[in-house]
Amino acid sequence: MDWFVRRFIKSALISLGLGICMGIWLGYSPAAIIYRPAHVHLNLLGFVSMVIFGVAYHVIPRFTGNPLHSRRLAEVHWWASNAGLVLLTVGFIFLPWRPSYRVVVEVGAVLAGVGAFLFIYNLWRTLDGAGPKPKRATETTRRLPMSG
Repeated sequence: MDWFVRRFIKSALISLGLGICMGIWLGYSPAAIIYRPAHVHLNLLGFVSMVIFGVAYHVIPRFTGNPLHSRRLAEVHWWASNAGLVLLTVGFIFLPWRPSYRVVVEVGAVLAGVGAFLFIYNLWRTLDGAGPKPKRATETTRRLPMSG
């Protein structure tokens, strides 16, 4: 299993745990409702999307028989999506108290969006069979001349 597949799934599990904790907190403290955007993003972007990304990167190449178009794009996708999620969550937590955190939310949203579009492009190309071209093996056998 590729490292980015494993990390997408582990990131998803961490987000699920944090989202559950926030949900419990929201249930016990009505005043905490101002943190609902952070809770929602942890659960939907953090858990649901990250699991989908990880599982799709693992199974789509196997289901189609095509190699993943670009491992490098998948790696950049992991970094962009997770950095975006962290910035979104932190931004949404501090935004009610510090309006200047709007820029943190905006940067997080852009990073998360870039990651999602990298995913779309990478899987689209994988589905089309536009994976990495195998390295050309050096010819080790001699070709026999055709007798005529």
